[in-house]
Amino acid sequence: MNNLLNKFEKVFNKGNGSIYFAPGRVNLIGEHTDYNGGNVFPCALTFGTYAIASKRNDRKVRLYSENFEKLGVLEFSLDDLVYNKKIDWANYPKGVIWAFENNGYKINQGLDILYRGDIPNGAGLSSSASIEVLTGVILKDLFNLDVSMIDIVKFSKLAENKFIGVNCGIMDQFAIGMGKENCAILLDTNTLKYDYAPVKLDNASIVIANTNKRRGLADSKYNERRAECEKALEELKSKLQINSLGELTEEEFEKNSSLIDSDIRRKRAKHAVYENRRTLKAVEALKNNDIKTFGRLMNDSHISLRDDYEVTGLELDTLVDLAWNQKGVIGSRMTGAGFGGCTVSIVENDSIDDFIKNVGDKYKEKIGYEATFYVAKIGDGARKIK
Repeated sequence: MNNLLNKFEKVFNKGNGSIYFAPGRVNLIGEHTDYNGGNVFPCALTFGTYAIASKRNDRKVRLYSENFEKLGVLEFSLDDLVYNKKIDWANYPKGVIWAFENNGYKINQGLDILYRGDIPNGAGLSSSASIEVLTGVILKDLFNLDVSMIDIVKFSKLAENKFIGVNCGIMDQFAIGMGKENCAILLDTNTLKYDYAPVKLDNASIVIANTNKRRGLADSKYNERRAECEKALEELKSKLQINSLGELTEEEFEKNSSLIDSDIRRKRAKHAVYENRRTLKAVEALKNNDIKTFGRLMNDSHISLRDDYEVTGLELDTLVDLAWNQKGVIGSRMTGAGFGGCTVSIVENDSIDDFIKNVGDKYKEKIGYEATFYVAKIGDGARKIK
């Protein structure tokens, strides 16, 4: 904290900024269901993004990130809330200010904000959503805005969708804003109804493995998969009274899958339907303290993401295959959008050191560069610290 405060003073030539934090997130199960009206099961992590912020007396916003020091201080005016490629990552906070303004909240003074993230950029642990929700918390606090955390979550998603141009669902922002220590969130993305479920792993822990293959979400096949699911839904609606793929059971899908006039779209929709049901079963297993069933459903999730949704790739598949063959691994799958990023595994505590060494060595041998491992703890959502 002292280092951050000193840096803030040095960069902006002033002190007395307030300190804020927003976590990263990992999704335990329920992938690519959030924009298909299904359920997800993410949790907030204890590492994430810190910020120090204070108001200015003009309409200038100045932003600095310790993660992108070479870019220096990036500036824009509150009178120019349009996307600008030149200001790089600063478009994320800019988009959140734009979303607040679009929803009737007046940001009438400029800001100085220093950010520092502990989330690896491009790892699929939601560094961008962490910055967005963090910026929303800063705006609420500094301008005394009567805005709920759910609204901050919605505005952050709006910024990502309409300002940045990434067609994401709401899971990332929701988990980061609404996270709770030692709990994951069962979120129905269709209704935003949610329930906290304690994550009791007894003698096991969550281990995140970063492939260290960067994946640009906006440039990936994410939007293509989303369009394929939307088209499949339209085809199913020719007969069924549904508003999302998440409303279907496995049996209903199989009975009506012939309405989808493409093998590819049928596979995409199958993943969305089955993954949604897997998520509900996994949460039930966790509530019953049946961690083995939870792990098996994680494995099934990865197989579906690999074969039906085709969003894994060599690096993620290698990490998961290696994990499945390690002693003490209860379950392992890719997490996030795919095409790189991270895997999440549940590993017995006695086996964690061997897991990291063995999987790490074999991954480097096969892929040619190292993976990075984090033993993760589940923490609270975005908040003001000081």
